[in-house]
Amino acid sequence: MDRREPNLSKKWLVTLLVAGLYGIVLWQVSQLVRERTLDEFNTAGQRQLNIYVTHLKGQLEKYEFLPELLSTNARLVELLRRPGDRQRIDALNRYLEIINTIANASDTYLMDREGLTIAASNWQSEKPFIGRNFSYRPYFQQAMLGHLGRYYALGITSGKRGYYFAYPVRQMDEILGAVVIKVDLTTLEQQWRGRNEEVVVTDPEGVIFITTRPDWRFRSLYPLSESDQERIDKSRRYSGASVEPLNIRQRTTLSGDSRLITFGPMRGMEHLSGDEAYLVQQVQMPEAGWRVHLMTPLTQVQRRIGWSLMITTFAFAVLVLLGLFLQQRQRRRRERARYEVQANLSLREARDRLEQRVEERTVDLRQEMAERRRMEHALRQTRDELIQAAKLAMLGQMSASISHEINQPLAAIRSYTDNAKQFLQQDRCDDVAWNLDQIGELIDSMTQISSQLKLFARKTDGQRSPVSLHNVIEASKRVLLPQLSRTGTEVRVQSLREDIEVMADPVRLEQVLVNLIGNAVNAMEKQTDRWVSIGIECENRQLRLNIRDNGPGISEEHLKRIFDPFFTTRETGLGLGLSISQHIIESMGGTLMARNSEQGGALFSLQLPLADRV
Repeated sequence: MDRREPNLSKKWLVTLLVAGLYGIVLWQVSQLVRERTLDEFNTAGQRQLNIYVTHLKGQLEKYEFLPELLSTNARLVELLRRPGDRQRIDALNRYLEIINTIANASDTYLMDREGLTIAASNWQSEKPFIGRNFSYRPYFQQAMLGHLGRYYALGITSGKRGYYFAYPVRQMDEILGAVVIKVDLTTLEQQWRGRNEEVVVTDPEGVIFITTRPDWRFRSLYPLSESDQERIDKSRRYSGASVEPLNIRQRTTLSGDSRLITFGPMRGMEHLSGDEAYLVQQVQMPEAGWRVHLMTPLTQVQRRIGWSLMITTFAFAVLVLLGLFLQQRQRRRRERARYEVQANLSLREARDRLEQRVEERTVDLRQEMAERRRMEHALRQTRDELIQAAKLAMLGQMSASISHEINQPLAAIRSYTDNAKQFLQQDRCDDVAWNLDQIGELIDSMTQISSQLKLFARKTDGQRSPVSLHNVIEASKRVLLPQLSRTGTEVRVQSLREDIEVMADPVRLEQVLVNLIGNAVNAMEKQTDRWVSIGIECENRQLRLNIRDNGPGISEEHLKRIFDPFFTTRETGLGLGLSISQHIIESMGGTLMARNSEQGGALFSLQLPLADRV
């Protein structure tokens, strides 16, 4: 038998158990959420329903006192006693029109004891109530019994819905007629619309006459009995309207006056909508004989159940994945433990081989490191010798100028010596002494030139320290003095504080400045007006030295390679000056760049860090 078959059966069993557990959890969650949501909606609905009832009562109470107040008016009593007086009828019509306008009522009218309307506020309308008999209306019958009549109906003359208040008009104990106020409650529907729930008001027979759903108006919540239908027809309450029951497919009582009701499509409109389920709550209004119903759609309940099921599914999936992860992790641990013994054996052998290779490699690395140190030492020596050679080469290039500077004092010394001999023969000792003083001054000048060249040519250890920029620039000018004098080049230095110091090797920094200024002088050899400017900028603990000449500048082709080793545009020289200068500046933590100035000529920017005490 294949060993995989028991494992497969076990997996199927676990899958079925997980699926069954998942179904039970979803069912329990949906029931729990449904019950809690219905309880929440039921509590909130009771509060909202009380608000609607209070609003409706407030609207009715505004007009309830008005018929009784009008019944005491002497004009009404006098007209009922003598109804044929045309002048009194016109006056009362205008009076009732004014009262109706002030009270913002729908209609106000006066009826005699037979139910005939003898005066009305709508006396000038197309369909006035005057001359119409409304004795069949229950509100008139209640008023003639001496009570305040209340009734809601669809107007036969106006075709408008309204609530009627009627009160008897008496003279002593005799009832002469009734005064009626009709109130339009359609504004309530407009105010109640646009909410999540539906509001329905039904009469004692269960017929809907106020609703936020227009298609439910003049429909009944329950099938009407023959007596109810006969009573509605007799009072003409909904004259012209066909009262049919709503298509209620299911009713479920929850608690008290709360029910779950499912409405089916209206007759003849089955294709437009499907079933609609509502949580229905109701409150009695005994004064008017009405019931106010609040219907909350259960779509919100279904939406909450859907979200809860989605969250539950996600949490269940996370738990299942976590279980699978833990199971996989446990299995891997068992496999790791099973292979640990064999792995340890292999590991020891591999470790022994590795240690042997490491020892062999260590010997090789030590040899390589020793060889590299020797090469680095030789490279440093070569670089230092190259820098020194560049210095000597520069001195060689300046040899003609130096020779000129020394030959002139030597010739002058020769002349002063010959003069001194002649003055000595003539016993002119003062003239001899003056000639000897001149010879001494010329010797001092030659000594200064030779000492400066000696300082420039010396080797350095390459260590950085705070260096006075003013002293370095002045030393560079002294080294280049013969060349500057011979070519007639002026060096313009920006006003420089003597306390500005940079971190550099003074000898190598001087070599760089001599090289840059000397190159600028060579670049202007074909010009008559020659000058080199040295500008200084300090920013963010950095000093920038800008060396610019008024020569022809550097071509774009040469500018790309100007710092390359052995690149030169002159017939003499190795082309190492700028390359070595850039290397020297970078070794001191700075930068050296070249470009053409916008004002003309070449511009070399040398940047170095300022000393900490600056």
